Amino acid sequence: MPEGPEIRRAADRLAAAMVGQPLVSAWFAFPALKRHQRALRGRVVAAIEPRGKALLTRFDNGWTLYTHNQLYGVWRVAGRGERPESGRSLRVALETAARAILLYSASDVAMWRTAELAAHPFLARIGPDVLDPALDAAAVEARLRDPRFARRRLAGLLLDQAFLAGMGNYLRAEVLFEAGIAAGRAPAGLDPAERRRLAIALLAVPARSYRTRGIAPAAGMRADYLTDTADGFRFRVFDRAGLPCETCGTPIERSEAGGRRLYFCPRCQV
Repeated sequence: MPEGPEIRRAADRLAAAMVGQPLVSAWFAFPALKRHQRALRGRVVAAIEPRGKALLTRFDNGWTLYTHNQLYGVWRVAGRGERPESGRSLRVALETAARAILLYSASDVAMWRTAELAAHPFLARIGPDVLDPALDAAAVEARLRDPRFARRRLAGLLLDQAFLAGMGNYLRAEVLFEAGIAAGRAPAGLDPAERRRLAIALLAVPARSYRTRGIAPAAGMRADYLTDTADGFRFRVFDRAGLPCETCGTPIERSEAGGRRLYFCPRCQV
């Protein structure tokens, strides 16, 4: 599933193609959304914003398109009228006079009145977006001390979108390695310096992944997450089982935590 950096990069691409432009057509595969097709013609796309792993496409008529890619969904940008060949099922097509944005394979798609978005079942339960520029280390530390989260093992907590939205499996491994903390520990058992390191890493690692514009070639990652640029986000532990830790030389280990694969250095992470 795409994590916060991938969703935010997708939002950037979609916004560059559509924001500020009136729609000439809107199409939805889902019968419940068909009634919005005519109403959206001529409306302007006001913003396309991520919230954790969801995308919000806001229109100037007071409605917002909510989409969640889940595991298989993917957005594409094309020219108006173009439908790139794909083995995927088209779910949403929004077109301006020049461009189109196309959502394939996703099933979690809905139109909500913008003023009522806070009541959306997913948005109502998630925590702050880990890539929100307004989120700082002090706020993350406060969440680590919060009784709702303080006694939970970090292995599960860092995947819980109610804690910080946009975190995911590769980010979990990289954050814990950067902070030098083992996944089996809980925030309540960290000393102040460890808690501070973890809070800083929870902001720094996702931000670094977002800034690099993609992940350096790595096994098991979807092609649309990857980049061939020299400064791509490089895994230090994720998917590196058996390879030496770049800090101490100890072989990186793999385990299962929260039903997902977890990579760590048994020497650097305590």
